[in-house]
Amino acid sequence: MDKVLMKNMSFYGYHGVMPEEKVLGQKFFIDVIMELDIKPAGTTDHVDDTVSYAEAFEVVKQHVEVERYHLLEALAENIASDLLSGFDKLSAVEVTIRKPEAPVNGVFDYFGVEIRRERHA
Repeated sequence: MDKVLMKNMSFYGYHGVMPEEKVLGQKFFIDVIMELDIKPAGTTDHVDDTVSYAEAFEVVKQHVEVERYHLLEALAENIASDLLSGFDKLSAVEVTIRKPEAPVNGVFDYFGVEIRRERHA
């Protein structure tokens, strides 16, 4: 299956279990891979034959910057669900969320989650 890639999108949000995460917020980095047949768009050169990454970006942005979740798992599920329900050309979507400033006493690059969800007929 072909893929439309949205990599290393950066947002500021208020997700987490700890009270300070809900008040101070932090950066989140998101990757989305959308699976669909892009051959029609490659042939016609029309955005209507693919998924607009600008529109998909707005879906992700809404969830990260406006909504609030305790868990990265819930954030990822809601992004995947809205992308699949909002863009009927998608057959599957992968969402990766990285949280580099998690309130963990230790040295790390980031904590995160990665999910893949498919459209069920």
